[in-house]
Amino acid sequence: MYKGIRVLPWEAASVIQKQILNIKNSCWLAAGLFDLDSILDSQLVPLPPCVLSYTAVSALLVGTAIANPFPPSVTVKHDAPTKIAHYTPKFPSGGNYMPSRASRHTTKSPRPLKRETSERVHNTNLANYNANYNANNIKDGVGGGNDSYTMYSGDGSTSAGWPSKSRWVSFEDMFNNYKSTMLNSCAWNGWGPNNSGPEVVSKARLPIDHRFILAVVMQESSGCVRAPTTNYGVRNPGLMQDHNGAASCNDAGKVHNACPSDTIYQMISEGTAGTDDGDGLANCINGAGRDDVAAFYRAARIYNSGSVSSTGQLQDGIATHCYASDIANRLTVWVGAASKCTCDSDPGSCGTKTN
Repeated sequence: MYKGIRVLPWEAASVIQKQILNIKNSCWLAAGLFDLDSILDSQLVPLPPCVLSYTAVSALLVGTAIANPFPPSVTVKHDAPTKIAHYTPKFPSGGNYMPSRASRHTTKSPRPLKRETSERVHNTNLANYNANYNANNIKDGVGGGNDSYTMYSGDGSTSAGWPSKSRWVSFEDMFNNYKSTMLNSCAWNGWGPNNSGPEVVSKARLPIDHRFILAVVMQESSGCVRAPTTNYGVRNPGLMQDHNGAASCNDAGKVHNACPSDTIYQMISEGTAGTDDGDGLANCINGAGRDDVAAFYRAARIYNSGSVSSTGQLQDGIATHCYASDIANRLTVWVGAASKCTCDSDPGSCGTKTN
């Protein structure tokens, strides 16, 4: 028998989070089911493919480590983490400056008069990057790989040495690699109680590679639903530290425990599809000016700094110079290995330009 949470549209999340089901099958195609015990077990078994019902659902797997407590009938094992994902706290001027309503845009990437807050990736080569793209596919990469960090610089192209998408790890392995971090990151960073365990995986409708979303979540908050709202010129709340979004479980000194599931969903939605005031990942991909894998690395830089430097080099510009390199490494298995990017601690070592 499997213990799990029934996966339904987020409109019903407040009810679903209280439901524990015992059924004979490991998943329902219509609703999806996952084994709570095995997700928490240190020897995590592969997640059933039907857990991931739509494209961006994988990002919401961070929401499977949310703050609302499990019902007492479910035993939660908190084993000591074997890997701690690398996380660098933000520094002054290190916040996210994703394009705002007032940002300048080129004729190739004009800003609509009304901000799109449910943005999708327009280029089908990027929205469905692989010919066999399937949002339910969690075995969509090369496997677990070896935890390491490679310093990337340049324009994000494979010709400049950046990893092709064929080198990205599978979502299944990426999630498993970060599981310990997601369950412990709040306390590690002094952000309040740890996430208490898996609860809800929702249907999301954003055709963006789920690994890219998860990489940004881990970069921004280590998967802690109570990551504090930061402000270094732009207010950045929530799991994805988005552009002045409404959703947060740690804002102005008020920490929420538990963090409501609809708030978690909104954090992911705002970071992915945009807010009234700023772009999300989809907007950034659309404005990246590329139709190959470089669009993801450029979009990461845009999400962080508001634009790619006039030099075209992703380590140049403002905010976090290592940001795009970090995202590329997270997509190719980096978890706890020492970072080899010194562009923020010693900009001269990378020849970093701030224009």
